[in-house]
Amino acid sequence: MAFRPLHDRVLIRRVESEEKTAGGIIIPDTAKEKPMEGEVVAAGPGARGEDGKIQPLELRSGDRVLFGKWSGTEVKLDGEELIIMKESDIMGVIERDAPARKVA
Repeated sequence: MAFRPLHDRVLIRRVESEEKTAGGIIIPDTAKEKPMEGEVVAAGPGARGEDGKIQPLELRSGDRVLFGKWSGTEVKLDGEELIIMKESDIMGVIERDAPARKVA
C-alpha cells in the first residue's frame, strides 16, 4: 500500500533500541521504553505560508530523526506500526556520518 502524508506531516517507523545495555545486561520487553528515534518513511509536500505558497519540508524519506516520547499518532498500515506527526514535533535529524561540531 502507498501512503502519502498531507501538508507538513511525516510518516515515521520507530527504530528499535538495543536489547542489551553497554554492560551486557539484557533488557526484557516489559521493561523497555518505546524508542524516540525513527526513520522517515514518507513526507508531505509542506505547509502553506501566510502568502499562500507551499513551504517545503526539510525532512526527506530515509532521514533518521529524534522526536518526543508522546509525539504523533500511532497507526497500523499493512500490519506495521508507524507514527504520523507534524514536522514541528520532530526535534532534529541524526546525521551519523557528519563530523562532530564544537558548540561555543
